[in-house]
Amino acid sequence: MTSLPLSQDPHRTRDQPEQNLELAIGRELRSFRHQQGLTVAELSHQTGVSLGMLSKIENGNTSPSLTTLKSLAQALNVPMTAFFRRFEEYRPVVHTRAGDGVETEREGTRAGHHYNLLGHLGATGNGVTVEPYLITLSEESDRFPTFQHEGTEFIFMLEGEVEYRHGNQVFALKPGDTLFFDADAPHGPEELTSLPARYLSVISYPQSG
Repeated sequence: MTSLPLSQDPHRTRDQPEQNLELAIGRELRSFRHQQGLTVAELSHQTGVSLGMLSKIENGNTSPSLTTLKSLAQALNVPMTAFFRRFEEYRPVVHTRAGDGVETEREGTRAGHHYNLLGHLGATGNGVTVEPYLITLSEESDRFPTFQHEGTEFIFMLEGEVEYRHGNQVFALKPGDTLFFDADAPHGPEELTSLPARYLSVISYPQSG
């Protein structure tokens, strides 16, 4: 596989959360403006917010109205909530010890598909819900690639071998293999080649509402 440059630096640390709301909003506004390559004058022209007001907002000297924030968010193509990320932000984390995952049945699950939910993050700031599952397939498991849901899914094969279908393609998965795909296409294990089979499935999808 060809190596591709990553758009994120995983080692870059962000500043500590701001305790002052105006400063938090100002720092985010300046950061987004720089990312877009816009000057204060250009942003002022796009939004109708005066240069003086933009300067006060970026320096944390005033609290912008919701109408102003909406205009800025639209011009910068970011959600309004993005301006509050540095204000006493909360980053959820879930630690699940070995054997403590929650036994669960997903909608549409076939007979013999054993699901163990390892955690759930449903309130992340980026509006995405993430659910990791440990899935075990046995001799009694149905072979039906009929799962279909919104979002994306990542599979990491741990044990056994399966023929896994995604749309009109079939992939032979062995331990160490991965599959990353758009989950809106019909997918699932079509043939169970070597059992028992276990794989880690991480599903992410937009939060409802």
